[in-house]
Amino acid sequence: MSPSKRTVIANTDRLHRFMDERRLDAVVLRSGVNVTYLSGIAYPGTLARHLDLPDSPRGIYLVWPRAGEPVMVVNAIAAPLTRRDSWVDRIAVYEGYAEPPAERLCRVLQDMGLGSAHLGFEKNYVNAHDWELIARRLPRLSMSDCAAMMDEVRWIKTKGEIELLKHGADLLDEAYAEVFPTIRHGEPESAVHSRLIASCLRRGANWAHGILNSSRNTIPYGGESDAPFLTGDVVRTDYVAYVMGYPGHQSRNAVLGKPSPEQRDLYRKVRDIYRSAIDRCRPGVAAAEVYAFVAEAFAGIGVTYGSMLAGHGVGCWWHQQEPVIARGNRTPLEAGMVIAMEPHVDHWHIQDMILVTEDGPVLISDKFPTDELYVI
Repeated sequence: MSPSKRTVIANTDRLHRFMDERRLDAVVLRSGVNVTYLSGIAYPGTLARHLDLPDSPRGIYLVWPRAGEPVMVVNAIAAPLTRRDSWVDRIAVYEGYAEPPAERLCRVLQDMGLGSAHLGFEKNYVNAHDWELIARRLPRLSMSDCAAMMDEVRWIKTKGEIELLKHGADLLDEAYAEVFPTIRHGEPESAVHSRLIASCLRRGANWAHGILNSSRNTIPYGGESDAPFLTGDVVRTDYVAYVMGYPGHQSRNAVLGKPSPEQRDLYRKVRDIYRSAIDRCRPGVAAAEVYAFVAEAFAGIGVTYGSMLAGHGVGCWWHQQEPVIARGNRTPLEAGMVIAMEPHVDHWHIQDMILVTEDGPVLISDKFPTDELYVI
């Protein structure tokens, strides 16, 4: 039995308080991030893709009532894994491709006595066709959008969530420490990337993804190429390793061979800005204020900060969540948030996950030293 089967780690107290404030009788969730959050199961592979495709004929709904037991509406292929791993015990099964998931959902809502209730749906994820189908089948139902509410629920982490994030962070840092020393002059990016992914999986990640590029590769996030690493290149990374749906998410730099004085100097300048930005992640500080500090700090060393963000919230399923440390985002940081801070320029990319607390930020991803540029 998986750990998730034994204990609900979602912030259900916060969810129920928000539901009461909005007079919601239940929330009906469809997106991968919220289904994972409230079901305790992170579907793999093809099953995962069906969570991310709003028009999937094998989609999943999770009905979480304010009173009573939650119910998951799943297709027959997903049912055995759901029964084994989810902490939700009540499961309604439909036949994919033969019965639309939304049709089965309507019958479940009727059976739960919610056919004329006030329900929250993710309006940014339930497609227009299904929204209209539900409204036709259940004309007395009151439907409102709960997507933003669910974002706000998820951004305050529980102890169990923090433990999983720490597990993922440790695993990823261990993979960096294993693979970095093995990079050799003339070796292609793709070969090193495959070793890093393999290391994450071997250490217990359910899945992992990310980028690993040479500083001579000028197309970020374009995949790992056959271009070789050469002596003097800076290695840029940005990886995510998931454990039971929760990610470790860090970026580390290294240099192949002896770094130049200019490389050491620029790394230290980026490091100092990054650490000062982390120190500003305190309760009550708006996300936009942290971003503005980053932009001003880089301007102070003669660099224009062009990235659309300087960090972001971290959570299950999809690692990049609210609050985003971006220009104009007035969301105040709160104790209990986990933020991946990554103020970076070009290939100089340091990223760590920190827990916001009343006493200041606490580093979660602390197993790989970033004091100096890592030398291979």
